[in-house]
Amino acid sequence: MTAKLDYRWHLREVMATRGMFSTTDLRPLLAERGIDLSASQVYRLVVERPERLSMPTLMALLDILQCRMDDLIEPVAVRASGRKTAAGGGDGSAAGPAAGVGEFRPKRARITPAGE
Repeated sequence: MTAKLDYRWHLREVMATRGMFSTTDLRPLLAERGIDLSASQVYRLVVERPERLSMPTLMALLDILQCRMDDLIEPVAVRASGRKTAAGGGDGSAAGPAAGVGEFRPKRARITPAGE
């Protein structure tokens, strides 16, 4: 069986070790390298874990921070979770459109004979 992998995103920590403590410090440096991101996109890139990241953006970050890819992205093994439920995950995490609906499920229709 192949181990499932996930990752940890360390951009904020790497920025801090380089003396960059604000997301606004990063935006002009990216623009110098041809990466035009809005202030909110740069903020999300720094404080959240990106699901998709373009190679030019990644290469610009590596150049700006003078670091290697494994400094920014740390692969981690995912623990095997228990049995899956109908909502998508046995661990209570939100997975899929039905996740988080809890008790708010439609009631089954009752069909009664005409005239009752």
